Amino acid sequence: MAKFLLWCILLVLCWPLAILALVLYPLIWLLLLPFRILGIAVTGVFELLKGIILLPARLLRGSRRA
Repeated sequence: MAKFLLWCILLVLCWPLAILALVLYPLIWLLLLPFRILGIAVTGVFELLKGIILLPARLLRGSRRA
């Protein structure tokens, strides 16, 4: 909602810039999409490594409770 209100203010102040922003926003979103996917993949790899490294400690902690 805030983005829409900011765009409306920009439309009132400088309509050519607002129209340009309206056209370029989807293109920039598409250009940045691969970087978002890469970020998700890198986060997943780090979580996997964390799980592998912490697995022995979790196994030892779990066997003491039983």
